[in-house]
Amino acid sequence: MLYKILLLPARIFIHFYCRKIIINDDSNLKRPGPLLIAANHPNSFLDAIIIATLFNNPVYSLTRGDVFRSSTVKKILQSLHMLPVYRISEGAENLEHNYSTFAACQDIFRKKGIVLIFSEGHCINEWHLRALKKGTARIALNAWQHEMPLDVLPLGINYSSFRKFGKTLILNFGTVITRDQIDGELANGKTLLEFNHVLRRRLQPLVVEIGAHDLDKRRRTFYFRQPPWAKMALFLPAAAGALLHVPLYLPAHLLLRNRANDHYDSIMVGLLFFAYPLYVIFLSLLIFAVTHHLAALWLLAVIPFTGWSWVQWRKD
Repeated sequence: MLYKILLLPARIFIHFYCRKIIINDDSNLKRPGPLLIAANHPNSFLDAIIIATLFNNPVYSLTRGDVFRSSTVKKILQSLHMLPVYRISEGAENLEHNYSTFAACQDIFRKKGIVLIFSEGHCINEWHLRALKKGTARIALNAWQHEMPLDVLPLGINYSSFRKFGKTLILNFGTVITRDQIDGELANGKTLLEFNHVLRRRLQPLVVEIGAHDLDKRRRTFYFRQPPWAKMALFLPAAAGALLHVPLYLPAHLLLRNRANDHYDSIMVGLLFFAYPLYVIFLSLLIFAVTHHLAALWLLAVIPFTGWSWVQWRKD
C-alpha cells in the first residue's frame, strides 16, 4: 500500500534529482513479468527507487538484510516491496532466511511480477562493474527448474555524480537471458558459474568504466549542452531557485557530507523527499502571512519550478 502511495510523488521528484535521464531502450520499462532485472549497484537504495519509479509495473527489490532487524522497519520495507537478502558478513546464522526470500521471488514470478536484484551484492560509488555474486544465478535457475518462462534483463545504472543534485543518469538495458541460452543441468554448481559468465558478458558493456579521478572522461560521457534559448529563459527562475533552496539544501549537505559515505546520495534524496513539501508549504505560508495576499499561495507551484529550473540551468 505504501508503495502505491509514494510512487506518484517519487516519479515527480526524480525529475528534480536528475537533470536528464537517458535510456537506451525505454520499451523495457513496459515489460511484463516474470522478469528478473539484474543490475549493477553504484548508489545504494537510490538505485532501487529510481528503477521502481520508471517501470510501468510494480518492482520488488532485494535489499541488504541487516536493515530488516527492527520489526517496525521490516513492515515498512516490505510495504515498499523490498525483500531481505543476507550476506555472510551479516552473520552466517541469517543466511537460512535467504531461502524465504528466494521462495517469495518465485511467488512473484508466478504472478508475472518483476524482481530487481543487484548482482554485485553491495554498493560502491564508482564507475566500474565489480565481481558478480551467485544470488542472481540461484534465483534464475530456481525459476527455470520450476518451468517458469523467466527473462533475466541486464541493466547498467550510470550516474554523472554521486554527490551533486541535478545529475545525468544513463540507463543501459542489455539483451535478455533466457533458459535456452544456458547449457547444463540447472541444479549443477557449474551452471551457476556459466550463468554468471553470461551475465557478466552482457552487463560489462552497459556499465560506464571511468577512473575515480578521470573528470575529463566523465564530462565527455555525461555532459549534454542546453540550447542557448533554454539557458536564457531559465536564468531568472534558476537564480531564484538557487536562493530559495539554499536554506534547505545546505544544512542537509553539511549534516551528511562526512557521515554517509557511499550512501550520501540515497540519504540526501530520502531526506529531501519528505522535507521538501513541508519546506515549500512553510515558505508559502510565511510569505502569505507577511503579505496577506492570496497570490502568495501560487508559490506552492512557483517554488518547485524555480528548483527545477536551477537543476536544468546549472553546469554538470
